[in-house]
Amino acid sequence: MTLNQNWLEHLLGQEWELSPAGGATGEAYYARHGEQKLFLKRNSSPFLAVLSAEGIVPKLVWTRRMENGDVITAQHWLEGRELKPADMDGDHVASLLHKIHHSKELLDMLKRLEKQPLTPSSILEDIRDTLEFETYFLPEIEEALQYLHDRLPDVEIEEKVVCHCDLNHNNWLLADNDQLYLIDWDGAVIADPAIDLGNLLYSYIEESRWSDWLSQYGLELTDHLRLRMYWYVLAQTIVSLMWNRSKNHAKEMHQAVQNLTLLLTRKI
Repeated sequence: MTLNQNWLEHLLGQEWELSPAGGATGEAYYARHGEQKLFLKRNSSPFLAVLSAEGIVPKLVWTRRMENGDVITAQHWLEGRELKPADMDGDHVASLLHKIHHSKELLDMLKRLEKQPLTPSSILEDIRDTLEFETYFLPEIEEALQYLHDRLPDVEIEEKVVCHCDLNHNNWLLADNDQLYLIDWDGAVIADPAIDLGNLLYSYIEESRWSDWLSQYGLELTDHLRLRMYWYVLAQTIVSLMWNRSKNHAKEMHQAVQNLTLLLTRKI
């Protein structure tokens, strides 16, 4: 069941002007009443309160439980813009990601929510389970799976942090007051920070700039970090390929095949 506009009018009062916030799920609305502006969402994670307290997402204003058990959250609706791909090379992005990865409060909250750490072994097992009954099996996928298996012992590490796992530039909000936020935390996990770092660097930063960008983040580009980032990006590319195939997204699937082929020429 999606978020119903009538429920929101009953909750807020009819003096509030409501409009869908976009997206296919119908789970979010913008609300305006005079100078007051809110972003409303259904069944956000309890994690949202800690993200708000840490200044990583726009401020949480209130949380209300509906009669049907749904929980509606209201955050400040801020004027601003999404980041553009070229903006991802900025030190403000590196700084906020460092803050997220080093936040004990975020990590403690996900642990209290009984979020189990994501490991390379579990990722590879999930991929194999997905492919078990798959008839569409490119040689590139087989080659990539063999690589993931062979390097598994080399990418297992003890350090685990809170990872966002979808650092698309559209999920970064730069408010008019120059405050940067990272939104859409539904896919957050406890994992190796290389998951986020690899995703961002491979997607947005020229390889010649990786060392400088990581310096802004506060990390040295070692051979081991490079290997871990590559391993996770390769795994994520297989997942993306198979997901787009399952949804019949031909264009996106073709792009994922191209990305996988290119990655395999850059083996570490």
